Amino acid sequence: MRSAAKPRAIVLLALCFSYSFQARATELKQSTAEAFQHYVQLTEARMQGKVADQQHYLYFDSLPEKQKQAMLDRLHRGHVVVEQMHTTENGEAIEIPDGLVHDWLAIAFIPGATRDQAVALAQDYSRYAQLYGPDVQQAQVISQAGQHYSVYYRFHRQAVVTVVYNAEFTVDYYLPDSLRGYSIARTVRLAEVQNPGKPDEQEMPVGNDHGYMWRMNLYTRYLEKDNGVYIQVEFLALSRRVPEVFAWLVNPYLRSIPRDYLMHYLMSTRKGLAPTAAPN
Repeated sequence: MRSAAKPRAIVLLALCFSYSFQARATELKQSTAEAFQHYVQLTEARMQGKVADQQHYLYFDSLPEKQKQAMLDRLHRGHVVVEQMHTTENGEAIEIPDGLVHDWLAIAFIPGATRDQAVALAQDYSRYAQLYGPDVQQAQVISQAGQHYSVYYRFHRQAVVTVVYNAEFTVDYYLPDSLRGYSIARTVRLAEVQNPGKPDEQEMPVGNDHGYMWRMNLYTRYLEKDNGVYIQVEFLALSRRVPEVFAWLVNPYLRSIPRDYLMHYLMSTRKGLAPTAAPN
């Protein structure tokens, strides 16, 4: 076993080294950006149909009854449910040339909390570094007009490599009734940071970086029900496509970023709401 594992480890290290060379600055092509924007438009059209339908407001509402109940049981036991999503066009996959779409959805249930408490926490950007660190190192409201926000974030992600971004989002909140709510957060600017925290820190040109993340949108829904609040987040992002020879190694890492982020975000939200949630 050990003798067989050693060659595999050597191959893995060699591939990691090769990919680190391949992963130097790459340009976001217009065709890639346009194809992703088309994917976003179709995804948002699907979402708008759901937020207007009170009977199918959350993801599990459209599942067969047995699957729905199984998911509700998991949520009520405190689990965060994460599912990979796929938007199609006329039943066919949407091709993103030279790009990789990350479309993930996560749901959590926070007993004793309300829709208003969850939305108030989401809008308390001054607490984000405390609540959601180390993924979020800083968050600051640039401007606000009613339920429309412009927000700056400093994102940090450490796994095989460490990546830091300066990001600006527009965030719009909607409260259609006393129990439901949703928000749409879209990137306006996403700049990878070189040498973060060092004297020579600088941003790489937007769209001409390592391509770990070129776009990122977040779509959140809130539903007060069952003596608590359900929070559903869909994460939609674009990264570079890696060469096929490295895809088996690198793509699982790239896909782990949104999955891990969503898990951490919802578990941290649950902790943040715990002091305000009513006891069961």
